[in-house]
Amino acid sequence: MSQRREVPGWLLERLACPGCSNPRFERAGEDLECTSCGARYPVVEGRVPVFMPHEHKRGATEAESEGERRRARQAAFFDDEAEPEYEVTRPHGVPLVFGSLLVGKLRLGIQGLEGYLPEGTALTVCGGSGMDAEYLARHGARVVCADISLGAARRAEERARRFGLELAPVVADAERLPFASRSFDLVYVHDGLHHLEDPLGALSEMARVASGAVSVNEPAAAALTRLAVRIGLAQDEEEAGNLVRRLQPKAVSSVLRSHGFDPFAVERYAMLYRHEPGPLYRMLSRRTLAVPSLAALQLTDRLLGNVGNKLSVRAVRVRTGD
Repeated sequence: MSQRREVPGWLLERLACPGCSNPRFERAGEDLECTSCGARYPVVEGRVPVFMPHEHKRGATEAESEGERRRARQAAFFDDEAEPEYEVTRPHGVPLVFGSLLVGKLRLGIQGLEGYLPEGTALTVCGGSGMDAEYLARHGARVVCADISLGAARRAEERARRFGLELAPVVADAERLPFASRSFDLVYVHDGLHHLEDPLGALSEMARVASGAVSVNEPAAAALTRLAVRIGLAQDEEEAGNLVRRLQPKAVSSVLRSHGFDPFAVERYAMLYRHEPGPLYRMLSRRTLAVPSLAALQLTDRLLGNVGNKLSVRAVRVRTGD
């Protein structure tokens, strides 16, 4: 007999209704029911809470309803993943140079924040199939992986099972996170905010639920990116139908400061790659080419980093006397 899976207690302690912010729920069959407003949220397969709002909620304006329809279309796109095995396992098994780029981005995202992870809690926003969450879990944190796609949440669940990780998936809207304020030691996003209608609004939500630190790792609004778009190496609209909203370092820092955080690291770097490695990275990862290829990429970053197409902002909450 297979063991019944349940939502971990440490995750339940951090949940809050995205509609009314009430942190208390009761079990209602297979659902979680808010004890304040009565909203019910399904728990898929006994373990994955789904906190997406009702598409046709009473009193919604046409703009709000259209926004929900856009979210539903985007979720459906990521549900129907063409390469689920790749999503569950990357960066495991990718070509060496490509994997080094991915892991390097994740490493930069926690630089200066490593102390929040051992025995801490972390939330990855727009967490997809759990690559970022796995990286944080391997540094000792209990991690919630929040994403708009149920398919992505299921893949994150499979990643956790396969690699033995303390990782709990939740289906959620990044602009209305279903968590209590200051409920995670670290809140982390990697290449996720740029998918959203209101990335800075989602950043405000990240700051709200972070007790200690926030890490933002996103495409930057940069001349290098505009050049890449013109020559077809980057895009302004993704296959999911959303516009790519690249971020300004000053705007990110301003939002974090307004929520009581000190952005101690604001960095630009140069890095261009597609979601899957492709033949170029396979060639560069050959034994004779891997070391010089990595050296060339590091040199490019040193030369172009200050105007680079990628952004990493790490911030810690300013402690006050209260």
